[in-house]
Amino acid sequence: MPGPRRRVDYALSTYSWLLAVLAVVALIGLPTVFSTPGDKAQVIIPVPGTVTILLVLLRLAAAVIAAWPAWPTYAAVLVSLLVAAALVTERRRRQWLLSADRHTG
Repeated sequence: MPGPRRRVDYALSTYSWLLAVLAVVALIGLPTVFSTPGDKAQVIIPVPGTVTILLVLLRLAAAVIAAWPAWPTYAAVLVSLLVAAALVTERRRRQWLLSADRHTG
């Protein structure tokens, strides 16, 4: 069994290869394909700002949920603190993504 540095997709593959694939699709694939115009340089499928916000919240929730069973307590606490910091520091971005004039900002 790998040490505390194991990746979430690898950790999930010990339980189910399907869960590992779904984790990669949800955490990497969805944000790559779906994005809000003006938020990224290249937009494959444009979506409203609320979808981008939900995708960010999905990744942050996955980070916290997966860290606790996969890593030692000190690492899970650090991940939780980083997620809390991200929620605070991304407040302006969330406001911008929800604004009607996001293409001018």
